[in-house]
This record gives sequence, structure tokens and C-alpha cells, in this order.
Amino acid sequence: MNWHELTTLDQLDQAIEESKITPALIFKHSRSCSISKATLDRLERNWNLEKGVTPYFLDLLTYRSISNAIAEKFGVQHESPQVLIIDQGESVYDKSHFDINFQDIKSKLQAIAE
Repeated sequence: MNWHELTTLDQLDQAIEESKITPALIFKHSRSCSISKATLDRLERNWNLEKGVTPYFLDLLTYRSISNAIAEKFGVQHESPQVLIIDQGESVYDKSHFDINFQDIKSKLQAIAE
């Protein structure tokens, strides 16, 4: 999986702007959470979507201000692990913990592409 790391608020703004062309998937990860690690491993094992989405990785312990900005910009509760799909500058998918499901992500991205 070819992650683009989110380390600045400018990168987040750029990802949101670019989502108007190609959807963005943001994975918020906590290095101290076993659920987050398991979810990341499961997502990476199943990932086969190199086209049609730009995947972003956020280490929320290091970059908590970016996680807070995501919560504020998209009106979602801060959680970890958490996946958001951003399309046309808006969050169209938001799941956390064991609700994160690769097939659901793939279906949502396919629906966006149609």
C-alpha cells in the first residue's frame, strides 16, 4: 500500500482539495492501540485499489492537531483507528474500530466512481 503521510495542516488542505478530482482515504492510526494495529494490518493485507483513491496515513499521536482539524472540518468524532473517505471536499464515509471493513470501503469507492 502506497501511503501518503499527513504531517502538516497544509497537506490536509491539499488532500481535501485534490479529493475534488480523486477521492482520498484517510486512515487515522494510534501506535499505542492494538485495535488500530490490527485494523491497519487487515486493511493493508486486503488493499488492491491503486487507482481511483489516494490513501493518506495519519499518526495521530504525533500529529494530534491534524486529527483535531479533521474532526472539526468534517464534523466527526475523533477516534482511532478511524477511516474517512473524502470526496469533493466532504466526508462521505466515516468508520472506526471494528466497523472498518475493506469491502465496505471498496463498495463506497466504486459507488463514487460511477
